[in-house]
Amino acid sequence: MLSRAKLLAPKLALATRRVATTTAPKSKVGGDISSVFPSLSGIAPPPLPDRYADLKRRFISGRERILSESWERLLLDLEKETAAVKKFGSDIIPKVDFKELASLSKEKIEEIKKRGVVVIKNVLQDQQALAMKDSLKEHIKRNPWAAAFPANSPAVYELYWSPAQRAARSHPSLVASQRFVNSLWHSSLPSSVVDTSVCLPYADRFRIRQPGDAGFALGAHIDGGSVERWEDPEYCRCYEKIWTGQWEEYDAYKADHRVHAKMDMYDGAGSCGVWRSWQGWLSLSTTSPGEGTLLVNPLLKHSTAYTILRPFFTLSNPPTLSTTPHFPNSVQGACQEYSNSTHPHLRLDDAMTHVPRISPGDYVFWHCDTIHAVDRVHQGASDSSVLYIPAVPWTVENQAYVERQREAERRGVSPEDFPVGLGVEV
Repeated sequence: MLSRAKLLAPKLALATRRVATTTAPKSKVGGDISSVFPSLSGIAPPPLPDRYADLKRRFISGRERILSESWERLLLDLEKETAAVKKFGSDIIPKVDFKELASLSKEKIEEIKKRGVVVIKNVLQDQQALAMKDSLKEHIKRNPWAAAFPANSPAVYELYWSPAQRAARSHPSLVASQRFVNSLWHSSLPSSVVDTSVCLPYADRFRIRQPGDAGFALGAHIDGGSVERWEDPEYCRCYEKIWTGQWEEYDAYKADHRVHAKMDMYDGAGSCGVWRSWQGWLSLSTTSPGEGTLLVNPLLKHSTAYTILRPFFTLSNPPTLSTTPHFPNSVQGACQEYSNSTHPHLRLDDAMTHVPRISPGDYVFWHCDTIHAVDRVHQGASDSSVLYIPAVPWTVENQAYVERQREAERRGVSPEDFPVGLGVEV
């Protein structure tokens, strides 16, 4: 039987050739995690250029009736589904034990896919996770130059190469968890283009949020760009069923057009150079709802369809088709943000749901299009701490990024997806 290294050799060779022909990545400007969120900057973004009106017209032309009927169906169903989310609260979020991953029922897997979020319990033992947090604190002391946000009450640190982070990214249990959530995706493309059974390491930040903090208040958003979902030809093909008035048939786990989608057309400070099929974090603390933790909208299909269709309809009653260049809360070079005023039918106050009580060593994943947020105020009595570790499947582009990431690791500097640091990690 061929070893895994030999099986991967052709793909690695292809990725290596891609790396060799790729120009050196541009360094991001200095900053912190707030660079991703226009709402945290306090500066109103400029309006989108007039060409976005032309973009809208191209999508609408010839589809006026089917899009309007689709929008009407969506709003009715969204109202019903949101009522269920409000009723059940955190209990609606799927939870599984790490030891159960290989034997989950079809019903449980479908529940995870519908909700677009899962809590995997006991991926690491409590003491393992707590020891990682202690190690992170020592790493902060060794690198006092590192930027953090908020500046007056640091919670998220621009540090990537601590021993704890490196160990967690390669831990067999974490990799097995990533492989499980990646297995929920499918593609008609050959494995030489995308292979969800191979998980790549992606260097990201960590968070140690103290009780009472109100500065790290990330509102409802999705990553992976904003206007790119409509502007990049390949990216928008991910949502083709929605464009054609068939949002009920939309498959959020079809990878074909994710692989080459351009999610960072404007090279924003928070743009991402890889396709993260699932975002995720490993808990290093015990946190309950309201204690500086994660909230998600567990209506993946509905919220995605609403996101894609919302710019094409006014908020008037009855709604009419919009052909202005305005895309609500969509800013070039930033993530897609949401508010009650720009996306009222989502009923964010009812739909944004806390993940349930989390223990050290639990691993939380949410789909790359899942709307998520963070508690505006940490009302707990102890820190809320996580290592950000997403699931990144093998693709040529993802492998090329990881090759460049290795060079950043060797030098002890920020990976190219993140702001340039003020020093070298030691």
